[in-house]
Amino acid sequence: MPFVVVEREAPIAIVRLNRPEVRNALNLQVMDELVAALDALDGDEMVRAIVLTGDEKAFAAGADITGFLEATPVTMWREDLTGRWERIRRIQTPLIAAVSGYAMGGGCELAMVCDIVVASENAQFAQPEINLGLIPGAGGTQRLTRVAGKYRAMDLILTGRRFSAQEAREIGLVARVFPAGSWLDDAKALAREIAAKPPLAVRLAIEAIDLVANSTLDAGLEFERKAFYLLFASEDKDEGTRAFVEKRKANFKGR
Repeated sequence: MPFVVVEREAPIAIVRLNRPEVRNALNLQVMDELVAALDALDGDEMVRAIVLTGDEKAFAAGADITGFLEATPVTMWREDLTGRWERIRRIQTPLIAAVSGYAMGGGCELAMVCDIVVASENAQFAQPEINLGLIPGAGGTQRLTRVAGKYRAMDLILTGRRFSAQEAREIGLVARVFPAGSWLDDAKALAREIAAKPPLAVRLAIEAIDLVANSTLDAGLEFERKAFYLLFASEDKDEGTRAFVEKRKANFKGR
């Protein structure tokens, strides 16, 4: 069985981690399959939003620790496991992490690399690497600090404690918390809502927002201004403004 399963429900796709016997623990094979699946969907113009998920019990319980037992700095560098997270960060199609159950360690970092994180009310997050004599290595120290602030990140990373979907929302890690009985349907509904928006504007908005977290305010404002002007050359801008004036639903084509 593949470790990553793709389901298409145009105009969205659902990418599901499929290693339930180990709570979707992440190893090289899982991450390679995941990167390949997301790359393929990113090149498909029919897919306008992607939901990344696991199952009810686990989004991903972290890295497969058995692979760390004999690892050395050289083998880790050669395999570049954590580099797969950065490849996922470069996916341009809007990517929504839908978390139920555990999102621990690398699983939490995988959620944070997505554009939006939503969660079932039963979701549990953690960066527990400190308990293994390690620290987060796929962006956890950086992204969690940018989201939650220095002192909350210190608390979560230095203790390795679990925190709930509700706390994750309070600190800004999770955008929405959904009922346990409908979390995936609600995530797909959000994906469809975003998929209905003009694709060029969505992608440029994502780039502009990401720039805020990774650069200065002045650089972000400069990018936003240029992206805003650039969209005036798009057919979607013409369609959107005309549809508004004519009081009808816009038909966006990503051009």
